Amino acid sequence: MRGFWTALTARRLFPLLLPPRPPGPRLSSGPAAAEAGALERAMDELLRRAVPATPAYELREKTPAPAEGQCADFVSFYGGLAEAAERAELLSRLARGFGVDHGQVAEQSAGVLQLRQQPREAAVLLQAEDRLRYALVPRYRGLFHHISKLDGGVRFLVRLRADLLEAQALKLVEGPHVREMNGVLKGMLSEWFSSGFLSLERVTWHSPCEVLQKISESEAVHPVKNWMDMKRRVGPYRRCYFFSHCASPEEPLVVLHVALTNEISSNIQAIVKECPPSETEEGSQISAAIFYSISLTQPGLQGVELGTFLVKRVLKELQREFPHLGTFSSLSPIPGFTKWLLGLLNSQAKEHGRSELLTDSECKEISEILGGPVNETLKVSLSSSEWVKSEKLVRVLQAPLMRLCAWYLYGEKHRGYALNPVANFHLQNGAVLWRLNWLADTSLKGVTSSCGLMVNYRYYLEETAANSTSYLCAKNIKASEQVLSLVAQFHKNSKL
Repeated sequence: MRGFWTALTARRLFPLLLPPRPPGPRLSSGPAAAEAGALERAMDELLRRAVPATPAYELREKTPAPAEGQCADFVSFYGGLAEAAERAELLSRLARGFGVDHGQVAEQSAGVLQLRQQPREAAVLLQAEDRLRYALVPRYRGLFHHISKLDGGVRFLVRLRADLLEAQALKLVEGPHVREMNGVLKGMLSEWFSSGFLSLERVTWHSPCEVLQKISESEAVHPVKNWMDMKRRVGPYRRCYFFSHCASPEEPLVVLHVALTNEISSNIQAIVKECPPSETEEGSQISAAIFYSISLTQPGLQGVELGTFLVKRVLKELQREFPHLGTFSSLSPIPGFTKWLLGLLNSQAKEHGRSELLTDSECKEISEILGGPVNETLKVSLSSSEWVKSEKLVRVLQAPLMRLCAWYLYGEKHRGYALNPVANFHLQNGAVLWRLNWLADTSLKGVTSSCGLMVNYRYYLEETAANSTSYLCAKNIKASEQVLSLVAQFHKNSKL
């Protein structure tokens, strides 16, 4: 499977049940249909052999582990599936056919309820509850557990989960059984990738070329343009750290870039484009640490709390290196803001025929500059990056976009938590929604995804634990006076 199989060549793997098919669309009749039917039968046969049966409760510790070849057979077969739809089909069959025995769950649940209604010794009730827990373990968990013991098995499962997430996003697989299997696999990966198994490593220009290449390729927030750009990002007044796992030494899992500055940065160009003031760091010039990029390199680890662990470890590392350092903040993008705003403009045009997001004077000025109805012309302008070249438009849009963005970060929620994923990440960590920055990222990506706005989430170390608890338990967002003032302006001038 995509580069992983070389790690298994020394291991005796079962041959593929069917040779891999060349990529291409499936047909519903003729030879293609017969081939698809044969593949599906091969999948069923593979799963019957590869997924270990659940032993009786009394024999759970006495049943030998399945032969290594059974797990290797699954790995080999899966790797031979060339198409995403084929891998999705195998995972769907695994989720539906090899999950929990609902009959056993019902039987054990009834036993626990019966014991709860009768005076019994605690040991009897505890054993009944243990039987219920055992019945709630899906069969495929055993397969994943045994695959993890193979050379490269954990990496295989990370990539398998990446395939599963991709298949869900593409609607190739759906339903509660698939969601349940994803949750089980995420839980297992969270245990294997807990902080005790992770190593913090700093990247410098003298790090191995392979590591520098991986860091460069994995940068998802502010793409690295060339080797000189990469050299700046790991040079003086910069820090780059990543977590690796004991199963994959020197393999970056999540990467954090930090700028060491004399103030809280308000635009990204000063960090990723400008050269440092000197080749030798001077401690007197460093009073703030700015986290400006964090990237997960393995899609299969999505939802595993690697980023939170990394930020906390780096905070401690920076405090150790710079005992006088007291200011910690992010300079974060606001992905999704432009899309959210365009959706609002579109719905306002349909429902009201005019904008209720802007004041009358703002509508008048924008219409005069753009030469047409404000909703339609503004949607067209914000859909591209050309509007930032107009000084008049930049001036008139600053006030409304700042207050709308403040509301997007502070007031737009998903299940009570911040809708924006970056905001949710930093607020969970206990940061304060501190400052919005106008035209802080004028790159094409920055303008098209967040209208050029960026935000500082500030970490007051003595308050992070209390802020995190307040956010996670009571869904309270701690925000600065600037942000709260912009939110108040939103309530006064915009209607939703």
